Amino acid sequence: MTAKRQLRLGAFMRPVSIHTGAWRYPGAWPDANFSFAAYRRFARTLERGKFDALFMADHLAVLNMPMEALKRSHTVSSFDPLTLLPALAVETERLGLIATASTTYNEPYHIARKFASLDHISGGRAGWNLVTTANPDAALNFGHDEHMAHGERYKRAREFFDAVTGLWDSWADDAFVRDVESGIYFDPDRLRVLDHKGPELSVRGPLNIARPVQGWPVIVQAGSSEAGRQIAAETAEAVFSAPSTLDDGRRFYADVKGRMDRLGRNRDHLKILPGCFVVVGETVAEAREKRALLDSLVHYDSAVASLSIALGVDASRFDPDGPLPEIPETEASKSGRERAIALGRREGLTVRQLAQRLGGYAGLAMVGTPATVADEMEAWLAADACDGFNVMFPYLPGGLDEFVDGVVPELQRRGLFRRGYEGATLRENLGLPRPANRFFPPRA
Repeated sequence: MTAKRQLRLGAFMRPVSIHTGAWRYPGAWPDANFSFAAYRRFARTLERGKFDALFMADHLAVLNMPMEALKRSHTVSSFDPLTLLPALAVETERLGLIATASTTYNEPYHIARKFASLDHISGGRAGWNLVTTANPDAALNFGHDEHMAHGERYKRAREFFDAVTGLWDSWADDAFVRDVESGIYFDPDRLRVLDHKGPELSVRGPLNIARPVQGWPVIVQAGSSEAGRQIAAETAEAVFSAPSTLDDGRRFYADVKGRMDRLGRNRDHLKILPGCFVVVGETVAEAREKRALLDSLVHYDSAVASLSIALGVDASRFDPDGPLPEIPETEASKSGRERAIALGRREGLTVRQLAQRLGGYAGLAMVGTPATVADEMEAWLAADACDGFNVMFPYLPGGLDEFVDGVVPELQRRGLFRRGYEGATLRENLGLPRPANRFFPPRA
């Protein structure tokens, strides 16, 4: 008899809630994005709820929208993820810690060293969300006048992955003998100088830290474009996807898993986790009232700025009460642009209506009681539309508490979610294998 499939659950923190109105919601903590005490409380609650991981997004530019919108944003101030997550590692024991880090505005040695350090500090709970950075304004903070073209960013990202994982493999697992009697600290035969030289990158190595506890931190990817899907199929072990409907989820799931099949990868070695905005109430009506109140807290200045970011063009020039005009291709996120255009056309929304939807959150949302939310999550899992979800909370701490205290027990009662962690590392809890070292096979 085969075991029942169970959901994997991540918590998407951007840096806390993705919703523009979250910080204004009654009872929410307005300063949560920049409060370590708040993050510590959130992380401990997630671990109590047996979440697989806290997934922290990041951004590399503040001046990415008009000041009238920017002054209303609660994400302008946030911690660097790779400074925050090591501190949270000390405050938790099993919760995975996934950070976003750009392949466009970092070097492989930076990324390899920082994530190896996080993996050692946390005892094997690190994950790297490999992103190419969609925001063109980030270029201006790193000495560039123009953002790198979409295709070039993904070309660099693919080689970046090879260089980073090569650096992680530059030490054998048993390289550090630390023989006090002989005075030998490491075995030189168990060290490999990477000496990577490619079209985009040159990295000598080796890394100045031992191989990570997990071999490699878990590799996460979030792009949904053609290039994003392909790099996910080739490299990722978890994908944060953004389908709006179950049918969209099934198509994305089949596409990426099918690419894995063709590459000879085991499809179970990648977990597809759609982003899911969850609002919980004692009744469905109460949950809908909470969502309506939350959406009402988004000012139009913020809404149209969010639309501009999604489209990669200045949407404030459009007629607010007319349909969305034709949108040219840009070097911003292609999948984000396509989702926004598709939503507007599918529902016949005016620019104002589309902006208001995007200004709050326009993606997959489950709004209801613990039982109805569990019903929807179960339906997605049964339909092969996901392996779990990256849960987005509408406001904090209340939205997080309501999910952990209401939805998690309902999922556990149905046998859809763990009651205890399977292991000590993020890989063990996600059911992922520890990668072999490409340079040093196990000793006979």
